Amino acid sequence: MKRIVVSVLALASIVPLAAAPPLQQRTESAQTTLDRAIDDFLSGRVAESVAGFDRVVTLAPNAAAQLWQRGIALYYVGRYDDCRRQFESHRTVNPNDVENPAWHFLCVARAQSAARAREALLPVGADQRSPMREIYQMFRGDLAPTAVLAAAGPGDSAQFYAELYVGLYYEATGNRAEAVAHLRTAASERFAAAGGYMHRVATLHPLLAGSR
Repeated sequence: MKRIVVSVLALASIVPLAAAPPLQQRTESAQTTLDRAIDDFLSGRVAESVAGFDRVVTLAPNAAAQLWQRGIALYYVGRYDDCRRQFESHRTVNPNDVENPAWHFLCVARAQSAARAREALLPVGADQRSPMREIYQMFRGDLAPTAVLAAAGPGDSAQFYAELYVGLYYEATGNRAEAVAHLRTAASERFAAAGGYMHRVATLHPLLAGSR
C-alpha cells in the first residue's frame, strides 16, 4: 500500500467529550494503540490487531479514514462489509492509490461475487508506481493477469506488487492453483525489502498456509 503515515498526534480534534482527558494524553493513547495494532498484525496476531484498530477508531475517529492497515486486517478476519467501508473511506484521503480499489474489490468479491466487485470498483487517480495502472485494469476486467506480470519489468518492487495482486485477483476469481503460485512468489524472501508491510501480508495469507 502506498504509504500514508498515520499519526493521530497530528489530528486537531480527538473524541470531543466534556470529560475527556487532556489532548496530548488522549492522542498518545491512540498512537500507542495504533502502534500495537500494527505490531500485532505483523506478528500474525490478526484478531488482536483488528481489536486494536477498532479501538483506535474509537479513540481517534478523525484518523479512521487513514487506516488502510485496518482494512486489510478486517479482510483477513472475514469482516468484509467493514473492510469495504474502510477502503471507501480511505479513498477520501488517498485517492491515487490503486491498492485501495484492489482491496475494495477483494472485500466485495468475498461478500458477494467477483462480478459485483467489478461493478463496484472504486475510481482512482494517477498512481505512478509500476505496474499499478495495469493492476487496476486487471481488476476492472480490461487486462489479463499475464499482461500485468509482463508490464512489471525487472524491478523487485514492481515484480512483487504484480505477483501479489495477480495472486489475490486469481483467488478472488476462483483460480486457486494460479493464486497459490503467485502468492507464494510474492511471499518469497527475495521480495522482503521491496514489499515491506505488504510482503508481510503475503506471508500471512491463509491460502499459502492451506497449500503447504
